[in-house]
This record gives sequence, C-alpha cells and structure tokens, in this order.
Amino acid sequence: MAGKLMHAVWYEGYGAAAALKHAEVPVPSPKKNEVLLKVEATSLNPVDWKIQKGLLRPLFPRKFPHIPATDLAGEVVEVGPGVKNFSIGDKVVALLSHFSGGGLAEFAVAQGSLAVKRPPEVSAAEGAGLPVAGLTALQALTKSAGIKLDGSGKTANILITAASGGVGHYAVQLAKLGNTHVTATCGVRNIDLVKSLGADEILDYKTPDGVALKSPSGRKYDAVIHCATGIPWSTFEPNLSERGKVIDITPGPSSIMTCALKKLTFSKKQIVPLLLIPKGENLEYLVGLVKDGKLKTVVDSKHPLDKAEDAWSKSIDGHATGKIIVEP
Repeated sequence: MAGKLMHAVWYEGYGAAAALKHAEVPVPSPKKNEVLLKVEATSLNPVDWKIQKGLLRPLFPRKFPHIPATDLAGEVVEVGPGVKNFSIGDKVVALLSHFSGGGLAEFAVAQGSLAVKRPPEVSAAEGAGLPVAGLTALQALTKSAGIKLDGSGKTANILITAASGGVGHYAVQLAKLGNTHVTATCGVRNIDLVKSLGADEILDYKTPDGVALKSPSGRKYDAVIHCATGIPWSTFEPNLSERGKVIDITPGPSSIMTCALKKLTFSKKQIVPLLLIPKGENLEYLVGLVKDGKLKTVVDSKHPLDKAEDAWSKSIDGHATGKIIVEP
C-alpha cells in the first residue's frame, strides 16, 4: 500500500465541527507489532470531539493535523513485523490510541495487542461500537463496582445514568449478566429501549423522582455507573447504600475534589473517577458476548465518511441513542 492515497477526515487545530476537513493523505504503513486495516466501520465517542475542542490539551492530540476516532472494525490488509496473531484477510475490531487517532479514514494502523478477531456473527457496525464505550462499561462494573458477570456475586443494586447512551446501553446489558437489580435513567423516548436491554426500573430524568435519582421501589444503590454529567454529589449521597460508590466515567474537577474529600474524611460512601485501561482480552470478551447474543450494540445512526461532519455534530449534540457509526 506504500505510496497510495486514501480519503481521510482531519482537523488542523482546536475548534468547532466546521473545522473538520476532507483530505487525500498517504495510506499509513504498519510498524513493528502493528496491522494495517481497511476500515469497514468507525464509531464516535464524546472524547473525540472533546479532544478537538481542546479540553484535553496538551495531552491530546499529539500533533496536528489529526485524524480523529479510535474505535473501528475492519479487515487486515498488511501485517507489520512481529505480528503473529493476524493474517491478511482477518476481520477485526480494534482500538486505536487517542494520541495518534486515525479512525476517520479508509485505512488505519492498529496495535496488534488492541485488535481482536471479529467472527461473522458480529457485524462491522456492532464491533466498531464496542472498544471505548464497551470497555468503559465493563471496567466500571467489574473492577470499580465489583460485579461478577457470571452471576456468582451477591445481589447488588445498581443505578446507571444516561442509560440509553454509548456507555450506558452497554452497562445495562452487562450489569444484568451479574446478580443485579438495575435502575436506569433516560429520556422518555428511550424508556422502551432501555427496558428491552434489561433494566428493572426506569426513571425519566426530567421528572422530580428522576432529578432526585430516587429508586421507584425505594432501593439504595450499592454502585452508580454515572454516564451523565452535571449531577452533584449531594443528589447521589442520600440514595447510596452504607458503602455505596459513584463511578464517574467522565470525572471533572468537582468530582476529583469530592473523591479526595471523601477519602480524607474516611467516608464509607465514595466517588470513584474512572480512567479506562484498555486490554485486548477484555475486548475479546465483549466481542464474544455479541457473538453469543448476550450483548448488542444499539446503532443510533450511520453516516458515510464523506459526511463525517454530520456524525460529528450529532455526537456533540449529546442525545444519541447508542452508537454513531461512520462507514467509508
């Protein structure tokens, strides 16, 4: 593929959705332990546009121009030195680094350690939705909340906020694989969907009980998978069990301050900021669940690569149900 050009979408600085530009750029070459993928589907995450807006500077991106997006499904077309798990023609799901990005393009280079084979039962769009959102939901439930997804743990009451969003819709399904009672918040238009994903109780976030996060059956929450924003600790605290914890997937300064304060005062109730630590075996586990029909990706919308700015704007709007997919 050396010397060939591909269609890609990039931005050359921090700014609004209009700053996305279409370009013809060289197809990248895989280095040691990397594979080159022909992209079949890419999914967007809020962190993609937050990076573009400069909210994570100076860490991300590493340099401009930057091709955003990290979650994709594709076909291996070239294998770099040292790669033993993949052959040309393999279908895979991969997670790229936020430093380098590369997902909004016809071809992308992925680390072999963060790519997993995708069986025929898992479509490209279903697979592309999984990496950041699915791994975040999995880590929040299993590592932070201590839920055993084989159902062997003791019963736990879980609250999932923004349960119809990217992380939330996976969290509901994964939580129900464990021994849990799930209360979920969402907008009225998504109540039936969230119920179909397995939620036991649903709160319309605009009603008084929804604003207060009160369980309809009076339960106290052992863990909250907090996928929304703008909810203060004072709303969570009265709804938590004695040792309840709030796992915040998008922690801001106030969340981190509250976390420190709770630790300093030896509070039994805690807020736990989540930093995703992606692992190939966890991605493989999620792909296996989709293959077995135990987990599904809800697709909000599909957009062609030449209209990627429409997908970008929809993600910024913040009301997507499930995952937004871009297809070359």
